[in-house]
Order: sequence, then C-alpha cells, then structure tokens
Amino acid sequence: MIDITIRGAGIMGLTLAWHCLNLGASVRVIDPNGIANGASGGIVGALAPHVPENWNTKKQFQFESLLYSQKFWRSVDNISGLKSGYKRTGRLQPLWDEPSVTLAKKRKETAADLWQNFATWEIIDNSKEWELTSPTGLWIFDTLSALIHPRLACLSLAQALNKKGCEFLLEGKNKGKVVWATGVHDLSRISQKLEKNFGNGVKGQAALFKLEKPKPAQLFAETLHFIPHLDGTLAIGSTSENSFEHSDSNDDKLTALIKKATNILPELKGKDPICTWANVRPRSRSRAPVLGEHPLYPSEFIMNGGFKIGFGMAPQMGRVFSEFLLQKVNNIPTEFSPHVSL
Repeated sequence: MIDITIRGAGIMGLTLAWHCLNLGASVRVIDPNGIANGASGGIVGALAPHVPENWNTKKQFQFESLLYSQKFWRSVDNISGLKSGYKRTGRLQPLWDEPSVTLAKKRKETAADLWQNFATWEIIDNSKEWELTSPTGLWIFDTLSALIHPRLACLSLAQALNKKGCEFLLEGKNKGKVVWATGVHDLSRISQKLEKNFGNGVKGQAALFKLEKPKPAQLFAETLHFIPHLDGTLAIGSTSENSFEHSDSNDDKLTALIKKATNILPELKGKDPICTWANVRPRSRSRAPVLGEHPLYPSEFIMNGGFKIGFGMAPQMGRVFSEFLLQKVNNIPTEFSPHVSL
C-alpha cells in the first residue's frame, strides 16, 4: 500500500520522500522526465544564507535548514554510496568600497546575535586561495555557506531512496496522499486555472569549467557565484531572466556571463566551459517557498517555490512537511502557505 505519492523527482520531491520514508511511510515518486531533469539538474549549487539583518521567518527557516544540511547530506551519501558534492566551506566576498566595509561591520555584529555560535561573519584581509584582489583589501568570509553539486546530489538522494524502498515511476496512479512538487509547471498551471499570478519561472544559465581549487571556499563577486566543486570543476552562475524565448538552451546571456566571470577571475582566460546549463526555476508570487494544500485540489498538497534557495531550504522543508502530512504536526511557517501567493 502506498501512503504518499509525490509528483516530481526534483530536489523538493526527493527530500520529502526521504523524510516520509524515515517516518515509516511507503512512498511513490512519479516523474515522466526522470530524476532531476528540470531546474534541479543544475551545476552551480551555492548554499548561501540571506544577509544577517532584517531577520524574518524565512531567513530563520533557511538558517536552520543550512545548519541541518550537513547531517542530511552525510546520511544520504552514506546510504547511497555516491557523492552529493556537499561541503560546508564558507563563502568569500570582496568589499569594494568604504560604505560596503561599514555595512559589513554592522552585519558582523548582527550575525553574532542571530547566528549565535553556529556560524560567523568575519572581515578578513586576504582572499584565501582565490587569485584576485579587493579594492579595499578586505573581504567578507562567512562560515555558514556550503556548496553542493545539484544534479549529483539528486542522483545520490534518488539512489538512497531506492535502497530504502521508495518506488520510482515515469507514469502511474496517485495513491494515498498526493503532493505536487513539479516546479514551474505547477505554478503555470495554477496561474492559468485561477486566472491570476500564483508564480512564475525565472530562467538561469550557468557554465562549468575544469579548474581545481585545493581548499574550496566559494566566491561571490559582482552578483556571480563561483563554486569550486569537489570533483575539480568550477561552476559559475547564474543569470536571472524573467523573459526568454527558449527555456533550456544557452544564448548570448551566458556568453556575457562568462566574459564577466573571466574579468573577475583571470584564471579563466583561455578556458572553454566543459559543460553549460539552462533551465527555469520556480518562484512563487510571494517569493517564499510554498507548502500546504494545493490551490486547485483541496485534498492534495503542494511543495514548490524553491527558486534560487531550493537546495538550501529543501532538507528542512521536507522534514516539516513530512511531519505535517504523516503526524499532523504543523511547524510550517505561515508565510509559506499557498494562500499567501494567491
């Protein structure tokens, strides 16, 4: 007997399946496109926190999920025997001028209060292993940020789920409680049916280079993420495009991104990407994740809206939503209710 049917085999659906199985449920995951063949099949994987100021429920939830992620991915990889590429390495950000230094010092104080002793927000005078300079000679380094390889992480999670008895289907019937975790496809369907904007897709493009960094702290500079994966590759991304003609192909926007990245990081000069990526990420109208009853089907449920922070939020989202579905324990933030985006 199937207790939970999850539609969607991206990071949201897979993390929910993991937690439901851990609570003793039998789980079926259905996706006609297979594992991580949508937005979750990316190559960047920056698990970075919101800035430590103007604290709210979403920021606190993300903070708790980032802390929990280390234990989560260690457990997943131990069972799967594969590598998700997760490592909490911290993040480096150059400080460009004196106002940014002043702001960074204020955020250091608020981080000490909000993050307590779990992570730090530091101002340092070196770029660690990165070969670039900061105009002020100073850098932000936070110890909360981690990196992951999105597609490899989903494959590791799917393998672990398979070993734990999860059923994977390309097509099949809904049985038990039904959860829709189908990203932008569901946001579009809801918006069309209700004739109002429930959410939309934002296209992202990224590139992967062969460039190994021995001590891989990630870099964030001029709105770009530089993610030194543990397999000796460097991912750079990504664009944020609200309008686009083709959802899963690369174009001149990626060319411009690579040029910008090369200007920041001279090590990239003369190198061609070994892989590129493009897809559309789901963003709810409220900009918050969406957890709760499905707007179109009151007896079914929705897990959506990860946008750029989906991989950082998913472990905690899966945990609280599994408790809601199977134990009737509601620790879902009210800001995540589907009604907020209606």
